[in-house]
Amino acid sequence: MNPARYQTPCAAGRNNQLMSFADWLTGRKPHADRLPEGIEELRGPAKGVIVLPRHLSFPGMRECDVTDDSVRRNMYGIVLTQGQRNDVARFLNPALLQQDWPLLREVLDPKLAGYCERRFSLNSPPEAKARA
Repeated sequence: MNPARYQTPCAAGRNNQLMSFADWLTGRKPHADRLPEGIEELRGPAKGVIVLPRHLSFPGMRECDVTDDSVRRNMYGIVLTQGQRNDVARFLNPALLQQDWPLLREVLDPKLAGYCERRFSLNSPPEAKARA
């Protein structure tokens, strides 16, 4: 069986990269297409409770108090891995993302973490730069 047969061009031909068949079936876009162009596009709140839409919420994780560090980091991880561009821009606060980044980057897919670092000018720790 030829695995290339089960891949499809992504982003309606905007580039010639391929995405997995599973991502294509679920309608998920590649990381680069799901992130805003820069950190200045992030407009999430710095305090208060966010109610996540159903496509981003898990049981018991629909309302997120952004002043609770642990809850916020969990919510940011969900939004970064599952959200679309408008979700990331709407729910993530630039200052809080920068504050949480050292812990967040450790739990994200390395490719996604790299995209976030480049798009949002987030600093990776020196040991991560040495590995790259």
